[in-house]
Amino acid sequence: MFPRRPPATLAAWLAGARGGGLLSALANQCRFVTGLRVRRAQQIAQLYGRLYSESSRCALLGRFWRRLRGRPGHASVLMAALSGVFVWDEERIQEEELQRSINEMKRLEEMSNIFQSSGVENHPPEPKSPAGGNEKSKDKEEPWEMVMDKKHFKLWRRPITGTHLYQYRVFGTYTDVTPRQFFNVQLDTEYRKKWDALVIKLEVIERDAVSGSEVLHWVTHFPYPMYSRDYVYVRRYSVDQENNVMVLVSRAVEHPSVPESPEFVRVRSYESQMVIRPHKSFDENGFDYLLTYSDNPQTVFPRYCVSWMVSSGMPDFLEKLHMATLKAKNMEIKVKDYISAKPLEMSSEAKATAPSPERKNEGSCGPARIEYA
Repeated sequence: MFPRRPPATLAAWLAGARGGGLLSALANQCRFVTGLRVRRAQQIAQLYGRLYSESSRCALLGRFWRRLRGRPGHASVLMAALSGVFVWDEERIQEEELQRSINEMKRLEEMSNIFQSSGVENHPPEPKSPAGGNEKSKDKEEPWEMVMDKKHFKLWRRPITGTHLYQYRVFGTYTDVTPRQFFNVQLDTEYRKKWDALVIKLEVIERDAVSGSEVLHWVTHFPYPMYSRDYVYVRRYSVDQENNVMVLVSRAVEHPSVPESPEFVRVRSYESQMVIRPHKSFDENGFDYLLTYSDNPQTVFPRYCVSWMVSSGMPDFLEKLHMATLKAKNMEIKVKDYISAKPLEMSSEAKATAPSPERKNEGSCGPARIEYA
C-alpha cells in the first residue's frame, strides 16, 4: 500500500513510531502520498495538453467529471484545476434557472392588481414553493421592504438569511424604446465599454456549445476610496417569442483562465436575473422589466453604507442603460442583434483567453484581503 522505502528510512520511521511519533509519521506519509499523486496528475495534464486540442481535453475532462462527481472528495475538482479546463457540466445555467425567473415575472403580473390596494409596493407576494419539506426554509425568507417608489420605478430589498447582505428587486417600465433595443444594448459587451465609464475591462472568456451560456470577465471602478472590483460570471439569455418574454440570468463562477489579480478585489458572490415583458411586441416601444440582484462586494463598510451605495447605484445604472439605448436608437449606433441570432451562432466572439501580459506585469501592491474597502 505504501511506497517502498530504503532500509535506513524504514528503520527511522519505525523508531519514531516506537518513540511515540506514530501520528506524526502517518501524517508525513499522507503528505508524501498526496504530493506524489498531485505530481502524477500534473504530469498527466501536461501529457494530454501536448497530445490533445483544448476541445478534446474539455470533452475528456467532462467524462471524468461525470464519472467521479459522486465519489468522496470530488477528485474531478482537482483534475479540473490541474488541467486548466472550465467544466460546463457543473457551471452552465440550466433551463430551470431561466424558467424560475420568468415565473417570478408572471407571478407579479398576476398578483399586482389584487395587491395594489393592500401594500404590494411594500411587500411583493413571495414566490409559491412546491410542496415538500425541502422548500419550507425558503418560505421563511424576510419580507420585501420598499426603498424607492416612483411612477415607473419601484425598488425593494430584503435581508439574505444568514448574511449581512440584502437582495434587491426592481420593477420598472420604459415607454420610449423597444424591448429588442434595450435587451441588445444590455448584452453587447463592446457597446457597454463606450457608454459605461465605470468599465475597466469586459470580455467574453468562453462559450458553452450546448446551452449558449458564456463566461465573462468584468472589471469595474467602485466609488472612492474603494478598490476596483472584478467579476467572473456565467450568463445565459433566452428569447421566447411565443410567450412574448426575454430573460437574462447571470451568476458568479470561477474560471481557470482568469486567476485573481492583486490589483482588484474579486467578487465571488453575485447573482442577477432580468426579465423583460413587451407591452406589445419586441419591436414596438414599451415594456416592463423585473430585475433581481445580489452580490457581496467584500467591503469593510457597515451594512447600511453598502445598502445605500447599491440602492443609489442601481437606479443610476438602469438610467445609463436606458440612455444608451436611446442613443443607439436615435443615432443609429450599430448594436449586435442577440434576438435574431441564436446564441450558438455567435461563437466567433468567444475565445478562451489567458490574462493579458499587462495584467501579469502589473505591480503587486494591491489590497490585502483584510483591507478591502
